[in-house]
Amino acid sequence: MKGNFSALIDADQLVLIDFSAEWCGPCKMLAPILKEVKDELGNSVKIVKIDVDKNQSLANQYQVRGVPTMLLFRKGQQLWRQSGVLQKSEIVQVVRSFM
Repeated sequence: MKGNFSALIDADQLVLIDFSAEWCGPCKMLAPILKEVKDELGNSVKIVKIDVDKNQSLANQYQVRGVPTMLLFRKGQQLWRQSGVLQKSEIVQVVRSFM
């Protein structure tokens, strides 16, 4: 995932990374919220889910200590970070603030 991840976050497009885990209850609550965010924002943001158990080095690199943790990138720059579940309106507001 390492090489692909760099290419992914280096894009001009906003990329919202959802660090999550299969065993995480709040992560399961966040999944349908992120789908609604994608439905509302369309192609203006790419949303990618990353399993911390399968990508431990990546989680360590970004110091993900709890899941879910969301990071927003554009052109390789981390623009925003939040741990925990947010409502759709809160996520949409954050993404739109960087458009």
